[in-house]
Amino acid sequence: MDNAPLIVGQAAPDFALMNQDKQIVKLSELRGKKVVLLFYPMDFSPVCSEEHCAFGPALGKIKADAETVVFGVSADSPFSHAAFKKQYAIPYDLLADPTRKMAKAYGMWAGEEPYNCTKRGTVVIDKSGKISFYQEVPMKQARKIEDLAKAAGA
Repeated sequence: MDNAPLIVGQAAPDFALMNQDKQIVKLSELRGKKVVLLFYPMDFSPVCSEEHCAFGPALGKIKADAETVVFGVSADSPFSHAAFKKQYAIPYDLLADPTRKMAKAYGMWAGEEPYNCTKRGTVVIDKSGKISFYQEVPMKQARKIEDLAKAAGA
């Protein structure tokens, strides 16, 4: 099921990725929390920068409760993520997927041509580890914070 969209209700594929601080984040260790994954094409691109700048101040709307964690995910390196997070004061961790395995497992890989980057999409994993929301949005269109808040509440 490589790069096929996920289905609401199915178990979320496990992952272990490095964040911007080079610490490993494992989905299996987040069981009991709602996990919001914000897949995005690349650090410092205009639309991605606009999105993350909007998400930061509105994080209270995204986090429905203290049991919710939010991660940005792209194929960029931890080094790029660290600079991006610092420049835009992004209040959540950014996960590096340089092998593209996670993006493919979640149906969020745009392919080598013409993009060679992650798609823009949102995946919400419930506290039991199942997909509760899955949405892909156009690559050149920023997600709206209101839509994201609804998805996080899914």
